[in-house]
Amino acid sequence: MRALVSVDWLRDHLGDPQVRVLDCTVHLVRSDDGTGYERRSGRTDWEKAHVPGSAFADLIHDLSDPDSALSFMRPSAVRFAGAMEALGVADDSTVVLYDARDAMWATRVWWLLRSFGFERAFVLDGGWKAWIAAGAPTTAEVTPRPVGGRFTASPLDDVFVDTAAVAGIVAEGGACLIDSLMPEQYRGDVQGYARAGHIPGAINVPARHLVDPETGRFLGEAELRARFAAPLASDAPIVTYCGGGIAATADAFVLTMLGRDDVAVYDGSLSAWTADPSAPMVTGD
Repeated sequence: MRALVSVDWLRDHLGDPQVRVLDCTVHLVRSDDGTGYERRSGRTDWEKAHVPGSAFADLIHDLSDPDSALSFMRPSAVRFAGAMEALGVADDSTVVLYDARDAMWATRVWWLLRSFGFERAFVLDGGWKAWIAAGAPTTAEVTPRPVGGRFTASPLDDVFVDTAAVAGIVAEGGACLIDSLMPEQYRGDVQGYARAGHIPGAINVPARHLVDPETGRFLGEAELRARFAAPLASDAPIVTYCGGGIAATADAFVLTMLGRDDVAVYDGSLSAWTADPSAPMVTGD
């Protein structure tokens, strides 16, 4: 299970100058009309208590495209590199990511780093929940960030896909589509976006079902393989999606850990897909 580090590992490496720890937490609150979510930064919580030496990675602003009408879209290489350097991340850093939710915010930043060619990123297994449960140290002190390090962002073309690519998959096949939302959203019982249901042909592997609800840690390898049995049994490339390209990165992260190197995330996800009235949606299982 590569790309995961334990609480014990991180606790032992807190003093390592090459290790940069980033809190990636965002809180989503359901909108009043029930068809979307309000984004709330986790920075205030980080300022009250965090892993010693960590910095706060602002996914809402710094690590997203400010010119997109959609939330959380991948930023330009220049913007991302600048944000990483401001966080003290350089080409020779080892980056450990955590959040206070279900790991999907940490995996979003992990996937962004991967999409810009950075390979020394890891997710803290269990995140903030596991850190607190282990009695690991916390602080409200803000540690000065290293300065002067260079982060080289080299965009990869096959890590994210757009609406046109997904429309091609729906029309012609050629890839396995995975919906990472909860089953009730996948079926259309709950309308989380402009239209209810899922993209035709997609199977459902909820991102929240990949972690133990008690510990926040990812399930064991055998259990994760069982949840992805169908796509893992196929040679077809895989595209994951959700509502806005966040939960989808948890599925993509796990699939990558399980050895697949042909996984992409539909960055706009249902926020982009359902904005087009002609884009097909289906309900039920």
